Amino acid sequence: MCGRIRLGFVGERLAEAFAAKLRANLLPAFNIKPTQAVVVLIDDQGERVIETMRWGLIPAWAKDPKIGGKMFNARAETVAEKPSFRSAFRSRRCGILVDAFYEWADVDGARVPHAFRVVGAEVFALAGLWEQWISPTGEVVRSCTIVTTSANEQVRPFHERMPVILDPPALATWIDPKAAPEAVAPLLAPYAGKLSIEPTKL
Repeated sequence: MCGRIRLGFVGERLAEAFAAKLRANLLPAFNIKPTQAVVVLIDDQGERVIETMRWGLIPAWAKDPKIGGKMFNARAETVAEKPSFRSAFRSRRCGILVDAFYEWADVDGARVPHAFRVVGAEVFALAGLWEQWISPTGEVVRSCTIVTTSANEQVRPFHERMPVILDPPALATWIDPKAAPEAVAPLLAPYAGKLSIEPTKL
């Protein structure tokens, strides 16, 4: 599970880091929750674009957008088959840009949030899926979900699941809408690199 993230690295610096066009005015956010806006990287007809989407995927066929509140994570093991995610997995994949994700642990009898960051990276991408939903009145809502996998050794003491972290080459493959599902499926693995873990306050 991944239920809280942060992104303090924004603006033109973010666009330069991912060689992308910025389509949104971004402000730093240090405690982002499901149903709030997250920053995503997509491939739009061959151009890398950074924009914001609602966190919590609303399937195109949904009658009520509230369903998105329960779909802020998608399990890597089932994204190819689950009706809510399989269409997006085929061609609407994104990178969700963060500088940390949070998990909690007991410290001296209290639940303390810990920030997980990729060592050596100011900002990094989590594997995501996105959809476009249109309401009966014509309102267009773009929403997304974070893909999770089994926790690696560093995350396992905190939670059995972790978000899929994509290094730059994997990110390029993941967001390519022309990449076949069988080409991107191997990317949905526990992170093999090193993470820093810091107790923090929210």
